[in-house]
Amino acid sequence: MLFELWAPGAGRVVLQWAGGRAGEPPLALERDGERDGWWRAEAPAHDGDRYAYRLDGGPPLPDPRAARLPEGPGGPGAVVDHGRFTWRHSWPGRPLPGAVLYELHIGTYTAEGTFDAAAERLHHLAHLGITHVSLMPVCPFPGTHGWGYDGIAPWAVHEPYGGPDGLKRFVDAAHGHGLGVVLDVVHNHLGPSGNHLPSFGPYFTDTHHTPWGAAVNLDAPGSDEVRRYFIGSALAWLRDYRIDGLRLDAVHALHDSRARHFLAELSAAVDALAGRLRRPLFLIAESDRNDPATTAPRASGGHGLHAQWNDDFHHALHTALTGESHGYYADFARAPVAALAKTLTGGFFHDGTYSSFRGRTHGAPLDPRRTPPYRLLAYAQTHDQIGNRALGDRLAAALSPGLLACAAALVLCSPFTPMLFMGEEWGARTPWQYFTDHPDPELAEAVRAGRRREFAAHDWSGTDADWPDPQDPATRDRCVLDWSEPDRAPHAALLAWYRTVLGLRRGLPAPAGPDPAATHVTYDEDARWLLLRNGAVRVAVNLARDTVADIPVGTAGEPDPELRVLAAWGVVDGAGGAGMVRVGAESVVILGEIP
Repeated sequence: MLFELWAPGAGRVVLQWAGGRAGEPPLALERDGERDGWWRAEAPAHDGDRYAYRLDGGPPLPDPRAARLPEGPGGPGAVVDHGRFTWRHSWPGRPLPGAVLYELHIGTYTAEGTFDAAAERLHHLAHLGITHVSLMPVCPFPGTHGWGYDGIAPWAVHEPYGGPDGLKRFVDAAHGHGLGVVLDVVHNHLGPSGNHLPSFGPYFTDTHHTPWGAAVNLDAPGSDEVRRYFIGSALAWLRDYRIDGLRLDAVHALHDSRARHFLAELSAAVDALAGRLRRPLFLIAESDRNDPATTAPRASGGHGLHAQWNDDFHHALHTALTGESHGYYADFARAPVAALAKTLTGGFFHDGTYSSFRGRTHGAPLDPRRTPPYRLLAYAQTHDQIGNRALGDRLAAALSPGLLACAAALVLCSPFTPMLFMGEEWGARTPWQYFTDHPDPELAEAVRAGRRREFAAHDWSGTDADWPDPQDPATRDRCVLDWSEPDRAPHAALLAWYRTVLGLRRGLPAPAGPDPAATHVTYDEDARWLLLRNGAVRVAVNLARDTVADIPVGTAGEPDPELRVLAAWGVVDGAGGAGMVRVGAESVVILGEIP
């Protein structure tokens, strides 16, 4: 087997065996004559053999490209022979257009918190109408339980979840149910505990800074290899684990001043791999920039990513449903139904407009003639938008079932790619709170203090005495889904509604390209109703608490279409007059044109 390591500043590199081979003599690596800074050596090795590297007589360190860290962060790596795994299901892939994503955290989807336990629940998602499971990060992090965004090994899989083989079993099972798998990966930083990359080379730079400290080195000396390191890890997930797409965390924190941005280089590599594998692969960005260049083609100067999260849609929908107006909700809360209408038709709310939360203008307009709507993800809830609330309270904690049904219809019938957060489909009452498991007491206290500062800055209700301790095991335990809920009221009715609306969505043609005329919105801010027309489907929602709304369902300047009710929640009838539908308070009706 060939062992390779990039360590440009080292004068001597040896491989030290561990585990069952700990008694064997170390193996000296030689400089690679063709690649500066690289070391290499050939040695017999098998799947599971443990090893570490020592630089210039220093302590043993895990291989930065180790696919498995059986003893956790900081421990020796283990050889993984990907060819040993037996895949049971052939998989042609599943493209992004027409997709419905479901964000899932392995550690709290079930009480066991493992890939295998989560796989036992995949039939629920297939029956629901989901097309892709979107996993939160699964790279190794300190302790057993955590969100995963403080991972320290971008090539490896968290051992308590089930390690590399556990992830493969999950992906294989998902494919057997017809579900694609998207994996959340973090390229903008590594966790503070167990991160040994700086010992090997200039993986970080002080040229730029992020909320997590020094930035990943994407443009300073040595950045060629750093870029290859992260691109290589991304391709490994898609190739070796048969993942279908990657969600890229906080790409606005990827500081890169080079002529060809890291994201453009990554998207080109992924597109090339898709061609070689002959199955669709895609990249979804989380970006705070509202920048059309994120998904614009590389040929026209964009980064060429295939989609991006759209927090503006979330914020508009959230304020319209809840009336919250603090923090980043302030701009949307001034006229929330109008803000929702703007995002449904234009994608971004802040498209060069002033953002009071940022104290400056923000974003740029999308060109609907060049950007298919499916390139934006729409959602009512995500791990961030729930988990960054002080109590981690979901919408179901404050809204009526009727408003939850309205939210579902707007997300699932929007022109965008919809995404649900686990348990949303039945109005789960379990909270989703921030939790960690840092063994280092100083780091644990720093995390506690940091969260208290964040909560105070956002003016959340209560005091730090009310806010959950991230390090308390009970915080994680509260977040585990209660799988008895879907079978009882009021959850069962909401679950049936989600299945109904997703069934209607499946009957719609997959988006083939941008069509600005396909989406039209009318609304009444004061009466709190909105009508969304997306192709042949119309969604009429009445968000008012106690008043009935007569909503015109036709389109101005066009003959009234003949419509039929496809699905309804709450009080709905046709007594509103010609071309009108009467919708009760906190109710929704979905109508379709009769051919």
